[in-house]
Amino acid sequence: MTRIGELHSWLHAQEREILQLLGRMVEIESPTHDKAAVDRLGQMVASEWKRRDARVRILQQGRYGNHVLAELRPHRKAAGRQIFVLGHLDTVYPIGTLAKTPFRVANGRAWGPGTFDMKGGLAIALAAVDALRAQRISPRRKIVFLWTSDEETGSRASRGAIEREARKSEAVFVLEPAYGRDGRLKTKRKGVGEAELIVTGRSAHAGIDPESGVNAVHELALQIVRLLKWNSPDRGITVQANVIEGGTASNVVPARARALIDVRIARLADADPLNRKLRALRPILRGAKLKVTGGINRPPMERTSASRQLFAHAQELADEIGMELGEASTGGGSDGNFTAALGIPTLDGLGAVGDGAHSPREHILVSSLSQRAAILAGLLATI
Repeated sequence: MTRIGELHSWLHAQEREILQLLGRMVEIESPTHDKAAVDRLGQMVASEWKRRDARVRILQQGRYGNHVLAELRPHRKAAGRQIFVLGHLDTVYPIGTLAKTPFRVANGRAWGPGTFDMKGGLAIALAAVDALRAQRISPRRKIVFLWTSDEETGSRASRGAIEREARKSEAVFVLEPAYGRDGRLKTKRKGVGEAELIVTGRSAHAGIDPESGVNAVHELALQIVRLLKWNSPDRGITVQANVIEGGTASNVVPARARALIDVRIARLADADPLNRKLRALRPILRGAKLKVTGGINRPPMERTSASRQLFAHAQELADEIGMELGEASTGGGSDGNFTAALGIPTLDGLGAVGDGAHSPREHILVSSLSQRAAILAGLLATI
Protein backbone atom coordinates (compact mmCIF):
# COMPACT_ATOMS: atom_id res chain seq x y z
CA MET A 1 0.00 0.00 0.00
CA THR A 2 1.22 3.51 -0.83
CA ARG A 3 -0.58 5.37 2.00
CA ILE A 4 -2.44 7.24 -0.69
CA GLY A 5 -5.59 7.00 1.44
CA GLU A 6 -3.86 9.02 4.17
CA LEU A 7 -2.63 11.52 1.60
CA HIS A 8 -6.14 11.93 0.20
CA SER A 9 -7.70 12.36 3.64
CA TRP A 10 -5.17 15.02 4.58
CA LEU A 11 -5.69 16.85 1.28
CA HIS A 12 -9.46 16.73 1.59
CA ALA A 13 -9.17 18.43 4.97
CA GLN A 14 -7.03 21.15 3.33
CA GLU A 15 -9.57 21.95 0.60
CA ARG A 16 -10.19 25.52 1.77
CA GLU A 17 -6.46 26.32 1.85
CA ILE A 18 -5.94 24.85 -1.63
CA LEU A 19 -8.81 26.96 -2.96
CA GLN A 20 -7.34 30.09 -1.38
CA LEU A 21 -4.01 29.34 -3.05
CA LEU A 22 -5.75 28.82 -6.39
CA GLY A 23 -7.67 32.07 -5.97
CA ARG A 24 -4.45 34.01 -5.40
CA MET A 25 -3.03 32.60 -8.62
CA VAL A 26 -6.14 33.32 -10.68
CA GLU A 27 -6.22 36.90 -9.41
CA ILE A 28 -2.74 37.48 -10.89
CA GLU A 29 -3.67 37.73 -14.56
CA SER A 30 -0.98 36.28 -16.82
CA PRO A 31 -1.62 36.57 -20.59
CA THR A 32 1.25 35.12 -22.60
CA HIS A 33 2.22 38.31 -24.42
CA ASP A 34 2.38 40.45 -21.26
CA LYS A 35 5.81 39.59 -19.86
CA ALA A 36 5.43 41.74 -16.74
CA ALA A 37 2.11 40.08 -15.89
CA VAL A 38 3.43 36.54 -16.36
CA ASP A 39 6.49 37.41 -14.29
CA ARG A 40 4.25 38.60 -11.43
CA LEU A 41 2.64 35.18 -11.30
CA GLY A 42 6.04 33.51 -11.68
CA GLN A 43 7.37 35.43 -8.68
CA MET A 44 4.42 34.34 -6.59
CA VAL A 45 4.81 30.70 -7.65
CA ALA A 46 8.56 30.82 -7.00
CA SER A 47 7.91 32.15 -3.48
CA GLU A 48 5.53 29.28 -2.77
CA TRP A 49 8.14 26.73 -3.80
CA LYS A 50 10.83 28.42 -1.70
CA ARG A 51 8.51 28.15 1.30
CA ARG A 52 8.55 24.40 0.69
CA ASP A 53 12.35 24.30 0.78
CA ALA A 54 12.71 23.83 -2.96
CA ARG A 55 15.77 25.03 -4.80
CA VAL A 56 14.29 27.61 -7.20
CA ARG A 57 15.83 29.00 -10.35
CA ILE A 58 14.34 31.73 -12.52
CA LEU A 59 15.09 31.04 -16.18
CA GLN A 60 15.27 34.54 -17.60
CA GLN A 61 13.54 35.24 -20.91
CA GLY A 62 13.53 38.32 -23.09
CA ARG A 63 10.29 38.50 -25.05
CA TYR A 64 8.21 36.15 -22.90
CA GLY A 65 7.84 35.76 -19.16
CA ASN A 66 10.53 33.99 -17.16
CA HIS A 67 10.21 30.26 -16.54
CA VAL A 68 10.29 28.96 -12.96
CA LEU A 69 12.21 25.77 -12.18
CA ALA A 70 11.95 24.21 -8.71
CA GLU A 71 13.88 21.17 -7.47
CA LEU A 72 13.05 18.97 -4.50
CA ARG A 73 15.70 16.52 -3.39
CA PRO A 74 14.96 13.51 -1.19
CA HIS A 75 16.46 13.36 2.30
CA ARG A 76 18.33 10.20 1.39
CA LYS A 77 20.50 9.66 -1.69
CA ALA A 78 18.44 10.03 -4.85
CA ALA A 79 17.78 6.83 -6.80
CA GLY A 80 18.53 7.04 -10.52
CA ARG A 81 16.94 9.57 -12.83
CA GLN A 82 14.71 12.43 -11.78
CA ILE A 83 10.93 12.85 -12.00
CA PHE A 84 9.81 15.79 -14.12
CA VAL A 85 6.55 17.69 -13.47
CA LEU A 86 5.51 20.15 -16.15
CA GLY A 87 3.02 23.00 -16.49
CA HIS A 88 2.64 26.61 -17.59
CA LEU A 89 2.02 30.01 -16.05
CA ASP A 90 0.46 31.78 -19.03
CA THR A 91 -3.19 32.04 -20.03
CA VAL A 92 -5.07 33.19 -23.14
CA TYR A 93 -6.98 35.95 -21.33
CA PRO A 94 -6.06 39.65 -21.73
CA ILE A 95 -5.62 41.89 -18.70
CA GLY A 96 -9.06 43.02 -17.52
CA THR A 97 -10.82 39.67 -18.02
CA LEU A 98 -10.85 39.10 -14.26
CA ALA A 99 -13.01 42.19 -13.76
CA LYS A 100 -15.70 40.60 -15.95
CA THR A 101 -15.35 37.02 -14.69
CA PRO A 102 -13.84 37.17 -11.18
CA PHE A 103 -12.65 34.19 -9.21
CA ARG A 104 -15.55 32.75 -7.21
CA VAL A 105 -16.58 29.48 -5.59
CA ALA A 106 -20.19 28.30 -5.80
CA ASN A 107 -22.04 24.99 -5.87
CA GLY A 108 -18.90 22.87 -5.71
CA ARG A 109 -17.15 24.72 -8.54
CA ALA A 110 -14.43 27.35 -8.69
CA TRP A 111 -14.83 29.82 -11.55
CA GLY A 112 -12.43 32.27 -13.16
CA PRO A 113 -9.97 32.75 -16.04
CA GLY A 114 -7.23 30.16 -15.87
CA THR A 115 -8.78 28.02 -13.12
CA PHE A 116 -8.96 25.00 -15.44
CA ASP A 117 -6.13 25.75 -17.90
CA MET A 118 -4.05 25.50 -15.88
CA LYS A 119 -3.69 27.29 -12.58
CA GLY A 120 -5.61 24.45 -10.97
CA GLY A 121 -2.65 22.26 -11.95
CA LEU A 122 -0.18 24.68 -10.33
CA ALA A 123 -2.15 24.51 -7.07
CA ILE A 124 -2.39 20.70 -7.26
CA ALA A 125 1.41 20.37 -7.50
CA LEU A 126 1.97 22.49 -4.39
CA ALA A 127 -0.77 20.61 -2.50
CA ALA A 128 0.73 17.24 -3.45
CA VAL A 129 4.12 18.25 -2.01
CA ASP A 130 2.43 19.62 1.12
CA ALA A 131 0.71 16.27 1.62
CA LEU A 132 3.93 14.30 1.26
CA ARG A 133 5.63 16.54 3.80
CA ALA A 134 2.70 16.36 6.23
CA GLN A 135 2.69 12.55 6.06
CA ARG A 136 6.50 12.40 6.26
CA ILE A 137 6.77 10.56 2.95
CA SER A 138 10.04 11.21 1.14
CA PRO A 139 10.20 10.44 -2.60
CA ARG A 140 13.12 8.32 -3.70
CA ARG A 141 14.05 10.54 -6.62
CA LYS A 142 14.83 14.18 -7.21
CA ILE A 143 11.72 15.95 -8.50
CA VAL A 144 11.97 18.85 -10.93
CA PHE A 145 9.00 21.15 -11.52
CA LEU A 146 9.11 23.45 -14.55
CA TRP A 147 6.49 26.18 -14.98
CA THR A 148 6.84 27.79 -18.41
CA SER A 149 5.58 31.12 -19.73
CA ASP A 150 4.59 30.58 -23.37
CA GLU A 151 2.73 27.26 -23.75
CA GLU A 152 -0.42 28.92 -25.09
CA THR A 153 1.48 30.32 -28.08
CA GLY A 154 3.57 27.29 -29.06
CA SER A 155 6.33 27.00 -26.42
CA ARG A 156 9.00 28.49 -28.68
CA ALA A 157 10.89 30.01 -25.74
CA SER A 158 10.50 27.00 -23.45
CA ARG A 159 10.95 23.95 -25.65
CA GLY A 160 14.70 23.80 -25.06
CA ALA A 161 14.33 23.80 -21.27
CA ILE A 162 11.52 21.23 -21.45
CA GLU A 163 13.52 18.81 -23.56
CA ARG A 164 16.69 19.32 -21.51
CA GLU A 165 14.96 18.30 -18.27
CA ALA A 166 12.99 15.51 -19.94
CA ARG A 167 16.17 13.80 -21.15
CA LYS A 168 17.27 13.47 -17.50
CA SER A 169 13.94 12.02 -16.36
CA GLU A 170 12.48 8.62 -15.60
CA ALA A 171 8.91 9.87 -16.14
CA VAL A 172 7.06 13.09 -16.92
CA PHE A 173 3.79 14.23 -15.35
CA VAL A 174 1.97 17.05 -17.11
CA LEU A 175 -0.55 19.06 -15.09
CA GLU A 176 -2.72 20.16 -17.99
CA PRO A 177 -6.47 19.81 -17.33
CA ALA A 178 -8.06 16.38 -17.23
CA TYR A 179 -10.16 15.11 -20.14
CA GLY A 180 -13.90 15.19 -19.53
CA ARG A 181 -16.01 15.36 -16.40
CA ASP A 182 -14.78 11.94 -15.35
CA GLY A 183 -11.19 13.21 -15.16
CA ARG A 184 -9.46 10.95 -17.66
CA LEU A 185 -5.71 11.20 -18.17
CA LYS A 186 -4.35 11.94 -21.62
CA THR A 187 -2.07 9.22 -22.96
CA LYS A 188 -2.24 10.22 -26.62
CA ARG A 189 -2.24 13.65 -28.29
CA LYS A 190 -2.00 14.81 -31.87
CA GLY A 191 0.99 16.70 -33.16
CA VAL A 192 0.20 20.30 -34.03
CA GLY A 193 1.47 22.87 -36.47
CA GLU A 194 0.59 26.11 -38.19
CA ALA A 195 1.60 27.03 -41.70
CA GLU A 196 1.23 30.41 -43.39
CA LEU A 197 0.53 30.45 -47.12
CA ILE A 198 1.08 33.82 -48.81
CA VAL A 199 0.08 34.31 -52.45
CA THR A 200 1.39 37.18 -54.56
CA GLY A 201 -0.44 38.03 -57.75
CA ARG A 202 -0.78 41.19 -59.83
CA SER A 203 -3.43 43.87 -59.45
CA ALA A 204 -5.56 45.19 -62.30
CA HIS A 205 -8.94 46.83 -62.92
CA ALA A 206 -11.51 44.06 -62.57
CA GLY A 207 -13.76 45.49 -65.29
CA ILE A 208 -11.50 47.23 -67.81
CA ASP A 209 -8.42 45.01 -67.85
CA PRO A 210 -8.90 41.83 -65.77
CA GLU A 211 -6.74 39.74 -68.14
CA SER A 212 -3.60 41.65 -67.16
CA GLY A 213 -4.05 40.79 -63.51
CA VAL A 214 -3.22 37.65 -61.53
CA ASN A 215 -5.92 37.02 -58.92
CA ALA A 216 -4.22 36.08 -55.66
CA VAL A 217 -7.53 35.18 -54.02
CA HIS A 218 -8.36 32.73 -56.82
CA GLU A 219 -4.91 31.16 -56.46
CA LEU A 220 -5.39 30.85 -52.71
CA ALA A 221 -8.79 29.21 -53.19
CA LEU A 222 -7.28 26.66 -55.58
CA GLN A 223 -4.49 25.93 -53.10
CA ILE A 224 -7.02 25.40 -50.28
CA VAL A 225 -8.88 22.86 -52.44
CA ARG A 226 -5.54 21.10 -52.95
CA LEU A 227 -4.86 21.10 -49.19
CA LEU A 228 -8.28 19.62 -48.45
CA LYS A 229 -7.25 16.47 -50.33
CA TRP A 230 -4.45 15.92 -47.80
CA ASN A 231 -6.92 15.18 -45.01
CA SER A 232 -6.83 11.54 -43.94
CA PRO A 233 -9.15 10.70 -41.02
CA ASP A 234 -7.91 7.10 -40.98
CA ARG A 235 -4.34 8.28 -40.31
CA GLY A 236 -5.40 11.11 -38.00
CA ILE A 237 -4.24 13.85 -40.40
CA THR A 238 -6.22 17.10 -40.60
CA VAL A 239 -5.32 20.16 -42.68
CA GLN A 240 -7.62 23.16 -42.29
CA ALA A 241 -7.48 26.72 -43.64
CA ASN A 242 -8.89 28.60 -40.65
CA VAL A 243 -7.90 32.21 -41.39
CA ILE A 244 -7.97 33.80 -44.86
CA GLU A 245 -7.26 37.35 -45.98
CA GLY A 246 -7.11 39.00 -49.38
CA GLY A 247 -8.26 41.77 -51.64
CA THR A 248 -8.84 45.49 -51.25
CA ALA A 249 -11.99 46.30 -53.27
CA SER A 250 -14.51 44.42 -55.36
CA ASN A 251 -13.38 46.12 -58.58
CA VAL A 252 -9.65 45.39 -58.08
CA VAL A 253 -7.98 42.11 -59.00
CA PRO A 254 -6.22 41.29 -55.72
CA ALA A 255 -2.44 41.18 -55.71
CA ARG A 256 -2.10 39.48 -52.31
CA ALA A 257 -3.88 36.81 -50.29
CA ARG A 258 -2.95 34.89 -47.18
CA ALA A 259 -4.13 31.85 -45.23
CA LEU A 260 -3.20 30.34 -41.87
CA ILE A 261 -3.35 26.56 -42.03
CA ASP A 262 -3.86 24.36 -38.95
CA VAL A 263 -2.12 20.99 -39.36
CA ARG A 264 -2.49 18.00 -37.03
CA ILE A 265 -1.09 14.49 -37.13
CA ALA A 266 -1.44 11.39 -34.98
CA ARG A 267 1.86 9.75 -35.92
CA LEU A 268 5.37 11.17 -35.76
CA ALA A 269 6.17 9.37 -39.03
CA ASP A 270 3.82 11.74 -40.86
CA ALA A 271 5.51 14.97 -39.70
CA ASP A 272 8.40 15.20 -42.18
CA PRO A 273 6.38 14.06 -45.23
CA LEU A 274 3.67 16.63 -44.49
CA ASN A 275 6.20 19.43 -43.96
CA ARG A 276 7.86 18.50 -47.25
CA LYS A 277 4.51 18.61 -49.06
CA LEU A 278 3.87 22.10 -47.71
CA ARG A 279 7.30 23.28 -48.93
CA ALA A 280 6.69 21.68 -52.34
CA LEU A 281 3.47 23.62 -53.10
CA ARG A 282 3.66 25.35 -56.47
CA PRO A 283 1.36 27.97 -58.09
CA ILE A 284 -1.57 26.85 -60.21
CA LEU A 285 -2.30 30.14 -61.98
CA ARG A 286 0.32 31.50 -64.37
CA GLY A 287 2.12 34.47 -62.85
CA ALA A 288 1.19 33.70 -59.22
CA LYS A 289 3.87 33.23 -56.56
CA LEU A 290 3.69 31.29 -53.29
CA LYS A 291 5.52 31.59 -49.99
CA VAL A 292 5.01 28.90 -47.35
CA THR A 293 6.34 29.12 -43.79
CA GLY A 294 5.75 27.04 -40.67
CA GLY A 295 4.53 23.48 -40.44
CA ILE A 296 4.39 20.80 -37.75
CA ASN A 297 6.20 22.20 -34.69
CA ARG A 298 4.79 20.07 -31.87
CA PRO A 299 5.26 16.32 -32.40
CA PRO A 300 2.47 13.92 -31.48
CA MET A 301 2.33 12.19 -28.12
CA GLU A 302 1.96 8.56 -29.15
CA ARG A 303 0.73 5.91 -26.74
CA THR A 304 3.63 3.54 -25.99
CA SER A 305 4.08 0.45 -23.84
CA ALA A 306 5.96 2.57 -21.28
CA SER A 307 3.17 5.15 -21.07
CA ARG A 308 0.62 2.34 -20.74
CA GLN A 309 2.54 0.96 -17.76
CA LEU A 310 2.72 4.41 -16.18
CA PHE A 311 -1.01 4.88 -16.66
CA ALA A 312 -1.72 1.45 -15.16
CA HIS A 313 0.23 2.50 -12.07
CA ALA A 314 -1.82 5.69 -11.79
CA GLN A 315 -4.98 3.57 -12.06
CA GLU A 316 -3.84 1.41 -9.16
CA LEU A 317 -3.31 4.51 -7.02
CA ALA A 318 -6.75 5.83 -7.94
CA ASP A 319 -8.33 2.48 -7.06
CA GLU A 320 -6.95 2.78 -3.53
CA ILE A 321 -9.05 5.91 -2.92
CA GLY A 322 -12.12 4.49 -4.65
CA MET A 323 -11.67 6.55 -7.78
CA GLU A 324 -12.11 5.18 -11.30
CA LEU A 325 -9.45 6.62 -13.61
CA GLY A 326 -9.70 6.37 -17.38
CA GLU A 327 -7.55 7.49 -20.28
CA ALA A 328 -8.26 9.48 -23.43
CA SER A 329 -6.84 10.67 -26.73
CA THR A 330 -7.19 14.30 -27.80
CA GLY A 331 -6.51 16.36 -30.90
CA GLY A 332 -4.99 19.20 -28.86
CA GLY A 333 -1.30 19.45 -28.10
CA SER A 334 0.65 20.25 -24.93
CA ASP A 335 4.25 20.37 -23.75
CA GLY A 336 3.89 16.67 -23.00
CA ASN A 337 4.14 16.13 -26.77
CA PHE A 338 7.79 17.21 -26.63
CA THR A 339 8.71 14.89 -23.77
CA ALA A 340 6.87 11.89 -25.20
CA ALA A 341 8.56 12.36 -28.59
CA LEU A 342 11.92 11.94 -26.81
CA GLY A 343 10.80 8.51 -25.62
CA ILE A 344 10.23 9.53 -21.99
CA PRO A 345 7.11 7.90 -20.44
CA THR A 346 4.62 10.76 -20.12
CA LEU A 347 1.25 11.09 -18.40
CA ASP A 348 -0.77 14.17 -19.28
CA GLY A 349 -4.03 15.58 -17.95
CA LEU A 350 -3.11 15.18 -14.27
CA GLY A 351 -4.47 18.65 -13.52
CA ALA A 352 -7.92 19.75 -12.42
CA VAL A 353 -11.26 18.37 -13.60
CA GLY A 354 -13.59 20.96 -15.06
CA ASP A 355 -14.75 22.59 -18.28
CA GLY A 356 -14.87 25.79 -20.33
CA ALA A 357 -11.17 26.28 -21.06
CA HIS A 358 -10.46 29.59 -22.85
CA SER A 359 -14.01 30.85 -22.28
CA PRO A 360 -16.08 32.83 -19.74
CA ARG A 361 -17.42 29.46 -18.53
CA GLU A 362 -14.02 28.22 -17.33
CA HIS A 363 -14.26 26.39 -14.01
CA ILE A 364 -13.06 23.37 -12.04
CA LEU A 365 -14.77 20.88 -9.75
CA VAL A 366 -13.57 21.63 -6.23
CA SER A 367 -13.75 17.96 -5.22
CA SER A 368 -11.20 17.11 -7.91
CA LEU A 369 -8.40 19.07 -6.26
CA SER A 370 -7.76 16.68 -3.38
CA GLN A 371 -8.18 13.61 -5.61
CA ARG A 372 -5.78 14.82 -8.27
CA ALA A 373 -3.23 16.01 -5.71
CA ALA A 374 -3.38 12.63 -3.98
CA ILE A 375 -2.75 10.76 -7.24
CA LEU A 376 0.16 13.06 -8.10
CA ALA A 377 1.61 12.68 -4.59
CA GLY A 378 1.32 8.91 -4.91
CA LEU A 379 3.11 8.94 -8.25
CA LEU A 380 5.91 11.15 -6.91
CA ALA A 381 6.36 8.83 -3.93
CA THR A 382 6.39 5.53 -5.81
CA ILE A 383 8.10 6.00 -9.18
